[in-house]
Amino acid sequence: MIRAEHWKPSDGFVLEPNALAAATETEANLALTAGPGAGKTEMLAQRADFLLRTRSCRYPKRILAISFKVDASANLKARVRRRCGYQLAGRFDSFTFHGFALRIIQQFRLALTGQDVLAADFSVGPARIQGQSITFSDMVPLAKTIVEGSVIARNALRKTYNQVFLDEFQDCTDLQYGLIKACFRGTGAQLVAVGDVKQSIMGFAGAMDGIFEAYAEDFHATTLHLYQNFRSAPVLRRMQNTMVKVMDADAAVDDSDIVGEEGEIEVLGFQDDAEEATALAARIQTWIDEGEDPSEIAILISRREDLYGRKLRQALRDAHIAFRVEDQSQSTGAEPACVLLTDLLLVTVGGPHPEAFKRLLDLVVYGQDLDEDDEYRARGKWNAFVDETRKRIRLGQLDLAARDALAALAQALVSALGRETVVALSPEYARAGRLEEVIGTCVDLLHEQLAAEPNVVKALEAFSTDRAVRVMTIHKSKGLEFGTVIVLGVEEQTFWGNADTERRAFFVACSRAKERLFLTTCSTRTRPAGAGNWSVNRVPHAEFLAYTESEPEEPPLTLF
Repeated sequence: MIRAEHWKPSDGFVLEPNALAAATETEANLALTAGPGAGKTEMLAQRADFLLRTRSCRYPKRILAISFKVDASANLKARVRRRCGYQLAGRFDSFTFHGFALRIIQQFRLALTGQDVLAADFSVGPARIQGQSITFSDMVPLAKTIVEGSVIARNALRKTYNQVFLDEFQDCTDLQYGLIKACFRGTGAQLVAVGDVKQSIMGFAGAMDGIFEAYAEDFHATTLHLYQNFRSAPVLRRMQNTMVKVMDADAAVDDSDIVGEEGEIEVLGFQDDAEEATALAARIQTWIDEGEDPSEIAILISRREDLYGRKLRQALRDAHIAFRVEDQSQSTGAEPACVLLTDLLLVTVGGPHPEAFKRLLDLVVYGQDLDEDDEYRARGKWNAFVDETRKRIRLGQLDLAARDALAALAQALVSALGRETVVALSPEYARAGRLEEVIGTCVDLLHEQLAAEPNVVKALEAFSTDRAVRVMTIHKSKGLEFGTVIVLGVEEQTFWGNADTERRAFFVACSRAKERLFLTTCSTRTRPAGAGNWSVNRVPHAEFLAYTESEPEEPPLTLF
């Protein structure tokens, strides 16, 4: 145990004063707002380290963390493990809102009455079938119904968790916030909500206006703000700070406080989108040849990635550059069971893949709380399984082009690890049939990827987040970060909506970059098949491009 006054951030991290205050607060509920890159997620990881190492969260109490995306939830859990080790991190539960809601339903479904009653083997599917199946959108309302109506459920949650982290809280909907209030309002649990009201781009999903104000009032929370962006290089930070001066002048810092000339920003102008696609593919290949990790390169598109990204995707294919479009594969590829299967294939087919190898060993050996002798035996057993799988693939006994062979390998992997080990990776896997559903979807997507790309290693790298260029909309990039970011089509015809909303979206895109930022424009963009309202002739977005200079012109006033 470490005395609270002697605790310091782990791994040599330096927290700005407000972040340090939030990490070490032991009494007040907190509302922490910050811009992208200010270290909100790292603050939560450091706070977990503080609470567990100093016993401010005393055994057997646990910490509950709720995020909005599967990969964000997994990222936070991984950070906590790195900060304080597997044993202490065992008392840190990280869920998505729907994962948390599903856990409540699974454990306390008997509290449901009337038409909400569910059988023990209920499933989650596309349609609500009374007693048998619920939809994704039913999860949070049903969990809220259980907590509000069951003293047993409320007491169980409150006795389990005395610390609650709410990540990206600005995107919390009224139903989700209602679940949090039902679980923890008026209790001794300490809550920390973190997010950025300027970064909220989920209004279409019902995100509440003034969510931090409502939370601060309901939970008597103390408000703190983080302003520094430690993720981006100084040149990029100064550009972002120039935007902050327009969006929220009081939150801007003096440019003189951002010291250094590291970082690169460049505006790339092209005659048409064919030239743009060819040139960008060539640049990306050069960066990869120079040693940049492909997964550190992201191409962000304001909207309609299927249309705007079409020629670029083909150019990447022609150049044999592995890329991953973040659509269905984002959520499925981030599923722990899917990561397992992809990692196994990478280490058996693709040669050295240290990240995949490490993840597998962490799960199979080092994450099992074994003594030295048992660790040795577990590693030997796992190595034998990997060697046998590699041999079968080499001899042609396992045809990865066949879906049935992939499915059989997935089942062999589950058997080798032990079903209970795989189920423990996600609370959703405890529900009947969910693990098989995830594995089936993963096998389908892998099969499609392998069919489209004859080079097995490139196909796997494109499906994995480890070795593939990422292509996505700005919305899907929220919460992620990359060494190099390309924002495609910084034109009036792509950023055409409400000026404030588009400016915030552009800010989110630019703030994803850590080292290099490239903004592209075209004079013309060919109308793609299936496009509705489409302008062939394009106009560069003057305001957004001006932010690459030290002081842009004032944006035009909007009267409506």
